[in-house]
Amino acid sequence: MTGIQAPGPIRVLVVEDDPVAADAHALYAGRVPGFSVVGTAHSRAAAARLLERTPVDLILLDLYLPDGHGLHLLRSLRAAGHHADVIAVTSARDLSVVREGVSLGVVQYVLKPFTFATLRDRLVRYAEFRAAAGEASGQEEVDRALAALRTPRPAALPKGLSAPTLTAVTGALRAADTGMTAAEAGAAVGISRITARRYLEHLVDAGRADRSPQYGQVGRPEFQYRWVSGTPRP
Repeated sequence: MTGIQAPGPIRVLVVEDDPVAADAHALYAGRVPGFSVVGTAHSRAAAARLLERTPVDLILLDLYLPDGHGLHLLRSLRAAGHHADVIAVTSARDLSVVREGVSLGVVQYVLKPFTFATLRDRLVRYAEFRAAAGEASGQEEVDRALAALRTPRPAALPKGLSAPTLTAVTGALRAADTGMTAAEAGAAVGISRITARRYLEHLVDAGRADRSPQYGQVGRPEFQYRWVSGTPRP
């Protein structure tokens, strides 16, 4: 495998020991234009076997695997001549681990828990960095290329929505085992039903919640919203 970009989508391998989280990460990566998930692995050994037969451009790598640390896997891959880039998707916050990862070619860290918007931002920035070609005209252009990796964009909310209220609505929905209506969410958070519905619809659009109609009452059916199982926490 080489570091030269091949035509076509960026091929992604998800390495994550939790099958539910692995499916969520693969779903997220597959939703970003220009990326294609070519496989998932739940252990260091499974990842190594898959990499022997499948070309991969980018690895979304959990650092805590059942048969060894993710950086041990990365070190062995580098020794074997694999040059795939790595985004660490992990709960590890030890800065010594971060420094070691950087030395082995980890280009980004995404700390769990995270949202689809967070991972999408990192992937889009990685694609921008990867697509850069030619010779830099000077230090400023080199700095701009590196900034594509290092400076995250804040996830933009639709006009009229605020991050604190979204966090409150998300918390209420996650706590409701059987789901809730917009009226129930509004009462739980202290906002109107109409406002609560805007936040719940935003969660549906982001793939973090789903909705189903409730029938049996006179008039238009009311929607019941439920948190999507396996979705990483915001």
